[in-house]
Amino acid sequence: MTDINTLLADVEKLFSDDEVVTAAKLQEITLPSGKILGLVTLDNGHDHTRPNTFGPKSLVELNTAYDAALADPEIDAIAVTGKPFILAAGADLTSLQAGGPDGIRTIAELGHAVFRKLGDGNGTTKKPSFGFINGLALGGGLEVALHADYRTIQDSVPAVGLPEVMLGLIPGWGGGYLLPNLIGPAKAAKVFIENPLNNGKVLKGTEAFDLGIADAIFGGADYLEQSLLWADGVLSGTVEVSREEVDRGESWDEAAKNAGFFAWAKTGDASPAAKKAVELLTLAKTATRDEGFAAEDDALVAMSKTPQLLASLYSFDLVQKRAKRPAGAPDKALAQKVTKVGIIGAGLMASQFALLFVQRLKVPVVMVDLDQERADKGVAYVHAELDKKLAKGRASQDATNRLKALVTASVDYAEAFSDADFIIEAVFEEMGVKKTVFANAEAVAPETAVFATNTSSLSITEMAADLKNPERVVGFHFFNPVAVMPLLEIIRGDKTSDAALATAFSVSKSLKKTSILVKDSPSFIVNRLLGRFMGEVSKVADEGTPVDVVEAAFAGVAPMGPFTLIGLVGPAIAYHNNETLAKAFPDRFYLSENLHKVVEAKKSSFFGPDGRTLDPEVEALLTTGDVVKTAEETRQQALEAIADEIGRMLEEGVAQAAEDIDLAMITGAGFQFWNGGITQLLDREGISEKVTGKKFH
Repeated sequence: MTDINTLLADVEKLFSDDEVVTAAKLQEITLPSGKILGLVTLDNGHDHTRPNTFGPKSLVELNTAYDAALADPEIDAIAVTGKPFILAAGADLTSLQAGGPDGIRTIAELGHAVFRKLGDGNGTTKKPSFGFINGLALGGGLEVALHADYRTIQDSVPAVGLPEVMLGLIPGWGGGYLLPNLIGPAKAAKVFIENPLNNGKVLKGTEAFDLGIADAIFGGADYLEQSLLWADGVLSGTVEVSREEVDRGESWDEAAKNAGFFAWAKTGDASPAAKKAVELLTLAKTATRDEGFAAEDDALVAMSKTPQLLASLYSFDLVQKRAKRPAGAPDKALAQKVTKVGIIGAGLMASQFALLFVQRLKVPVVMVDLDQERADKGVAYVHAELDKKLAKGRASQDATNRLKALVTASVDYAEAFSDADFIIEAVFEEMGVKKTVFANAEAVAPETAVFATNTSSLSITEMAADLKNPERVVGFHFFNPVAVMPLLEIIRGDKTSDAALATAFSVSKSLKKTSILVKDSPSFIVNRLLGRFMGEVSKVADEGTPVDVVEAAFAGVAPMGPFTLIGLVGPAIAYHNNETLAKAFPDRFYLSENLHKVVEAKKSSFFGPDGRTLDPEVEALLTTGDVVKTAEETRQQALEAIADEIGRMLEEGVAQAAEDIDLAMITGAGFQFWNGGITQLLDREGISEKVTGKKFH
């Protein structure tokens, strides 16, 4: 490894002045025992909406603070924590890009050299060390704490993890070595291999504690004070820290093998980062700390040369920047203030809406249904979900009571909607039904009220056509589950006004969703592309290719196999979406008779209870031909169809640009960062040019 002084000198040569520097502020804390703790607080000078990150100059800041604490003879121990709600969100990816290939190695080695001073000292001095995980801790934000001898965590921390594999990288500052040696290889694989490949799943504070990442957990506004008292107990010997011993026998090899199987199944062996992460997990069993860190340095440099990293950085830029400034959205000054929300329907989807709206907007929400029993059932659902949050300690009794009081139910449109500003329907996906409920609402609602439809495929223009004020209708398409999926497709009908559209974007922002402007067209963006995809693979299966071959063909392309996806959304919904598309575009959207049979039989999935084996009852329904294709042929045919559809959608102006197609597929359908959504993958494999005559980028 390169000498740290050389690395520090290289920082000045390799990196720009654009970095938002995270300062490392050292202060001396006198503990009750009289011992002195050097507390380093990471703070980039912004509030919690802009997390701390580690660029090269931030690492220099941290190095200076650690050196000062190690050199001060009055300081007995060192701790690191973050500004309110944030420890750190990992590496500054902009700095990673700016430094080029040489810079990648420099920042990899510098991160190791600086971070390890917390646990290893500076070669002449070593002091006991603590990591106080007081907020979001992702990537390097978790690794900075892993280098400490001991850790505490706040129970309310919303996100802990090592998500690098999702980004086409690997945990590069100690996570690949330290974590499995702390909590064992199986648990570590969950954190830095399985969770990243499961759409970037992260841990909550309590989950991280349960895994053994932290030695103690505290809650409340006095988390730091409790952590300091606990650290004093450790230093004084009154608190004993015990950890489960890590099994370094065959179970380690088995865990690494299982992680490899998981990575292969999720990525189709197409993610260099996933493979490298498994290698690091395997190596951590026998490697020294120096060997483990050196392997991470080499791996990070190797990943920086892959096209998947460039695609990941593109994806990261989409969700961090483009998502915050939706292309084509009207001036936000046109948005109307929303003081009351009306919901037509009180079923599961409507109830999810009510819960989300009342929690985020904190305004009155009223649900209307055909009878009081159904309407009351929707309110009961919301109350039950709020009570669950209360029981978990994530809300106070007063706050829960206030939210409950804001949610009501009615069967009277006039009573419910006469003073509502924003009315959203969540009724059966049939044009006549939706037209009727909007007509009923228009008869009693204020003329300025915005009408939002959650339709997944129907025409906004047609839905508004018979209304006195069609300009008030806007598409507001959520993805299920409503609270989890970040995407909202906002659809402009032919007569939708800028004011209605601006209000929709404003509400979406308040709901903390990623919004994309979409032209009114059948099934919009995500469902149109998934419809073309599922139609194509259904055709291949109907012609004779076994379902398991079709499923396996898309590992590394889609987050799950197409028939698994059908089971997730429901065969009836999948068939209805393709019916809409086949009606609009009969020349290229295939409508599977076999899928229709599954719907008619009221089967909820193609597979049995294990989720992998074809249900014998479904198998008996299927009629197939004798044209059998390989997984590669199936994959190629489907990707060419998707490329064709994307080309058409861009020509039609359904999306503003290819970037919005990718943002939609990443946030609405879980397509991988390291593929760049979908268009980058199609460009990289030459499919875009083959089908459309040009690349999408």
